[in-house]
Amino acid sequence: MAKTRGYAGELVDTSNGIISREIFVNHDIYQQEQEQIFTRTWQFVGHESQVPNPGDYFLSLVGEESVILSRDKLGKLHVLLNSCRHRGMRVCRYDEGNTSDFLCPYHGWSYASDGKLTGVPFYKQSYEGVLDRTKWGLIEAPQMTNYKGSVWVCWDPKAPGFLDYMGGMITYLDGLLDYQDGREAGAVVVAGVQKWVLPCNWKFPSENFMGDMYHAVSHTSVEKVGIGPGGPGQFRQGVDLGRSRDGITSFPELGHGARGLPPGPIDYYPFPTFKAAQGPLDNMPVVEEYFQHIHEERKKRFNGRPSTLVGGHIFPNTSYHALFPRTIAVWHPTGPSTTEGWRWLFVDKDAPTEVKDLARHHFMRYSGPAGLTEQDDMENWAYAHTASTGILARRHPYNFQLGLGATHPVEGVDGAVVTEATHSEENARTFYGRWAQLMDAKSWDDIPSNGPSRGTGSKRSKSNGSV
Repeated sequence: MAKTRGYAGELVDTSNGIISREIFVNHDIYQQEQEQIFTRTWQFVGHESQVPNPGDYFLSLVGEESVILSRDKLGKLHVLLNSCRHRGMRVCRYDEGNTSDFLCPYHGWSYASDGKLTGVPFYKQSYEGVLDRTKWGLIEAPQMTNYKGSVWVCWDPKAPGFLDYMGGMITYLDGLLDYQDGREAGAVVVAGVQKWVLPCNWKFPSENFMGDMYHAVSHTSVEKVGIGPGGPGQFRQGVDLGRSRDGITSFPELGHGARGLPPGPIDYYPFPTFKAAQGPLDNMPVVEEYFQHIHEERKKRFNGRPSTLVGGHIFPNTSYHALFPRTIAVWHPTGPSTTEGWRWLFVDKDAPTEVKDLARHHFMRYSGPAGLTEQDDMENWAYAHTASTGILARRHPYNFQLGLGATHPVEGVDGAVVTEATHSEENARTFYGRWAQLMDAKSWDDIPSNGPSRGTGSKRSKSNGSV
């Protein structure tokens, strides 16, 4: 059994690129992750466009915990633990909807959409003078942020505020959440969230999306099929990677990483080309014209300033694509050997219907259990996990030495280092280094640095970016 302290160096040696398989398969380590990682870090739970009206709710997860993203009657957002204060029954059992109250089906306690306890059966006969209803509402996340429509929570009141937690990585997340022509906060969610179970530890998909550009051989057949938005002859994401700014960017003190070089001048066309009919769509010129237009608008708006339409991973378990498919995926741990993947699809709110339809069709072909690309990935993760559970296999560590020592600081991006070679495992080393740091620390006060402050005057600010 692994020790409960001393993960850095003993099981995770990032300086030499050696990671123990034990951290993927050991049940005791998994249980400690729930306490040390998932109760302390910022987690993506949904988007405000999923709950546009008073009374709307969306059922989400934080680690293994069920939570409710709700909008109260005054329009304010809340994230509530989905557990009745009386005997713990889930008060919400539907994925999404609209309600004036959450009613516990066990003993009938009811709660308003802001979490306040509103109804208790036999209150006057048995509880009056004993039960203070103001103290028995649903548990609400102590920290919540609505950042450009994306909703994040942290259950540790002592954790750094969201913008401090993100540091320079926030610029990369903007590439997903802003309008693709560069205007702010224009992304909305297309209805329907993919949800499926993966037979592997949650760290496998997290590491993969963090910046594993080395596994291209896995997708050779998908590239040949040509499932890209432009049809046969296109790359699976529709973008010729040879035209993009290859490389990876890491935030070693924060645990985040982006696939792509740091921001730079707009010197290439970042969008797919749409020259062939795709599925039921026969109006590709409209789509092509739209993306050519937003590219020109983007160049005008930035006037040579940085462009960050890339993908990446936000520690611990949130991955995203900023182009095609334009998604957020969260890898929810459900056991040391199982993970529940959830994936959201985003589009610009004012995009033409033809563009939204193409994005939706490509999303289904690319992502999730029916997506050709993700099927490749899931097969890798499942077999890698299974082959690491045996007694003999667990005696031998993984090798993470690709590109070791080949980074340099990024000018103009606080806390970032870059590896200009596409094939490097620097982002993975960053991920596991942060994992070990949190697993070793008793509290946030034990962590020596959490990256640069973002204009708040304190690295421990709770209010920046919050609502």
